[in-house]
Amino acid sequence: MSTAATPEKKPSRNEELKTAIPTLAGNIAATLADTSAACFSADDEQFLKFHGIYQQDDRDLRKSGKQYIWMIRGRIPGGVLSARQWIALDDLATQRANNTLRLTTRQSVQFHGVVKDRLGPLMREINQAMIDTLAACGDVNRNVMASPMPAISVARQQVYEDSKKVSEALLPQTKAYHSIWIDGVQLNLDASENKDFVDPLYGKTYLPRKFKVGFVIPPVNDIDIFTQCMGFIAIVQDGQLVGYNLTAGGGMGRSHGNTITYPRLADVVGFFPRSALVEVSKAVLTVFRDFGDRTDRKHARLKYVLQEKGVEWFRGEVARRAGIEFQPAKPVQFITTTDTYGWQKALDGRWFLTLFVESGRVKDTETRRQKTALRRVAERFDGVEYRLSANQNVVLANVTDADKAAITALLHEHGVTTEKQAGVLHAAAMSCPSMPTCGLGLAESERFLPSLLDRIQDLCTEVGLGGEEVIIRMTGCPNGCARPYMAEIGFVGKGPGRYQVWLGGNTTGTRLNRVWKETLKEADTEAELRPLLVRYKAERLAGERFGDWVARVFWAEQPAETAATATTATAA
Repeated sequence: MSTAATPEKKPSRNEELKTAIPTLAGNIAATLADTSAACFSADDEQFLKFHGIYQQDDRDLRKSGKQYIWMIRGRIPGGVLSARQWIALDDLATQRANNTLRLTTRQSVQFHGVVKDRLGPLMREINQAMIDTLAACGDVNRNVMASPMPAISVARQQVYEDSKKVSEALLPQTKAYHSIWIDGVQLNLDASENKDFVDPLYGKTYLPRKFKVGFVIPPVNDIDIFTQCMGFIAIVQDGQLVGYNLTAGGGMGRSHGNTITYPRLADVVGFFPRSALVEVSKAVLTVFRDFGDRTDRKHARLKYVLQEKGVEWFRGEVARRAGIEFQPAKPVQFITTTDTYGWQKALDGRWFLTLFVESGRVKDTETRRQKTALRRVAERFDGVEYRLSANQNVVLANVTDADKAAITALLHEHGVTTEKQAGVLHAAAMSCPSMPTCGLGLAESERFLPSLLDRIQDLCTEVGLGGEEVIIRMTGCPNGCARPYMAEIGFVGKGPGRYQVWLGGNTTGTRLNRVWKETLKEADTEAELRPLLVRYKAERLAGERFGDWVARVFWAEQPAETAATATTATAA
């Protein structure tokens, strides 16, 4: 019998980089100043992510050689911006990027197509607008999400304030960000305070991988709370926020053909009082820090810790670290994940307007000058807030009775309607950028989804389902940035013109879908979907949505699912 010990797995290359340079400074500032350098090194490419920056290249132009560009993402807790901040971001998009603003599925703004000599100025100017990009990417807590709807109760403002509190509490403390992007100076890595730097929360090697946090207020699940690594479900009693149900272990990312990776819904851990919020947040993050996989980045998410160690173990570990005792989760119910478009009135009597932004891309076209319109609103109405939704839309908030009609008229002048803003399928859809900027994209997403939705809408009309909402989401790769595994129909890129198709999510964001077609050629979409939609039309119950019919009828006819992951979440 062999008694040889199993060899210990080596830490990943990213772990070695963080250990070697815990300030995350790399050689970024020196390369930024070197006009002869076309791009940053492979090592610095990883450090840049902690600063909210991705090094990319224009994939449409690869045949003529790589033309490097950069994507920059803001850290905007709860997705709330002032009118002046919106103007500053619009200026940067026009002067430093590709003249568009990309609203993300995590309530942030991305700049695309930034060339190297504009990167430094953009970063300085975004900080001058009282916005930063620190920890918008990388192995740290990323942008903290919260319901974007303006105050329709006192609790909504409290939840927003809590999202900012957690964002600050979980922010890394490295001086490299300020040194590089504000002072324009390369951090001296040989200085003892830098060489021996240890972040007080993250330690020397930060997290095994990314960490995502969100806050939600029932009954609207407008940030997909069960997809978050750490989630807080607000418990409101007599109009006051008393605490949160903690959720943990959600996540969308997976890899094609790798069965140890999978989407997972978060577990509900328990209820705790609002006063313990920061302690609980730090406890959950440090559990991931200490128990997450640092040898295989495809397996390095909190969801795998929950799946493999169990929620009971996790509850005890978090309670011990936070110095609290969890109570049983409070009962809550969710009704939708989608945005409500048009004008609505807030608790204080002011108005807010939710505007559809197709795939989150704020831009001008010949018929719809949305980018210009949103800037004009910010210029004329300084008190208006811009709130970004997790569904890639924008909410204009804090509008007075006197300004409501003027804003509507200004928008209409630029071809931006406030009612019937988009077709029913378009209004509920989401996509990631993918081609030509994302290096991970295997297939088109943002550029392709609108035309595909038109085709599916025509098909729905043909089979007698015209005008009925179906949540459709598309990503160019299996990482799941647009949360396709929660959609009623999810398209996940596998290669040019080819998608894996998932069916059976629900509108409350509490059920994962399942793989229907391992590979679908986009040209075959109508032929493959038609019989399924015909069956749904004939067999559905009164008021039953497509995803619910799939779960009730279609999947019941299929072989049992083999993946060892939860497919349905309970709110409590």
